[in-house]
Amino acid sequence: MSVKIGISPIAWQNDDLPDLTAAFTMEQALKEAREIGYTGVERGQRMPSDTEGLRAYLEANDIALCGGWCSGASLVNDFATEREAVRGQVEQFVALNSPCIVYAECSNTVQGQIGTPVNDRPKLSKDDVLAYAAKITELAKWMADQGMPMAYHHHMGTIIESEDDVNWLMEGSGPEVKLCFDTGHLLFGGGDVLATLNRWGDRVHHVHFKDIRPAIVQDARENNLSFLDAVIAGAFTVPSDGCIDFQAVANALKAMDYDGWIVVEAEQDPAKAPPYDYSKMGYDHIVEICKTAGLQIAAG
Repeated sequence: MSVKIGISPIAWQNDDLPDLTAAFTMEQALKEAREIGYTGVERGQRMPSDTEGLRAYLEANDIALCGGWCSGASLVNDFATEREAVRGQVEQFVALNSPCIVYAECSNTVQGQIGTPVNDRPKLSKDDVLAYAAKITELAKWMADQGMPMAYHHHMGTIIESEDDVNWLMEGSGPEVKLCFDTGHLLFGGGDVLATLNRWGDRVHHVHFKDIRPAIVQDARENNLSFLDAVIAGAFTVPSDGCIDFQAVANALKAMDYDGWIVVEAEQDPAKAPPYDYSKMGYDHIVEICKTAGLQIAAG
């Protein structure tokens, strides 16, 4: 059993806040990520959109596709409509041997609305989440039949943000709905990182390692900041630079024989946190804790 270490290019190229990272290029992101030691990268909007163009782009940088965001709308779409909306990405990710699609419900999210407090995110009752979970199971089954797992991303500002939301989603969905377990989003959302990981370890297919700065998260909650304002202020950072005990997380992953990708996703202001330096800090910490936990890192 072994893990692979990847990164989202969001520290260099933030799709939600392009002005924040205007001084950086996607080419720089991939080049520097590979120099640091990352062997995979999640898809970014500023990469080639066509499959063969993306394949050549990744191969030129000697880096694999290790997932990518999918803005879902299953809450408002019927199955057939949503299937056709994601079909192109599913086909592309199958062709490029991605380990999963990182799916999140974005039909009513406030995550991209800089004027809307993250506290005002849409909330569903348990019964409504259970119904939604049953609905996306059909989509996840179809994806799995195509050869592409759905890894559902609980995310700030969406209907699946809190620990309860994650529990209800997992309880109400079939095993085809995998979990993209994100340490930073779970803690920002008020959840217990280790309890949730241990409870749903058998459903975890993809892992995002993201740390938080608790004082900034507290400020965002108390002063009704938007999600993006919290990001700009520095709510997120790389492993070892915040408050999360990633050694305990790595130990738990070892105990459950996790053998997927660990992906650093730590969007912040590059003027305050230079992408190369911080991405290397996160990588070095992951290598250290994996070694201590007995998690073998696949060569790349």
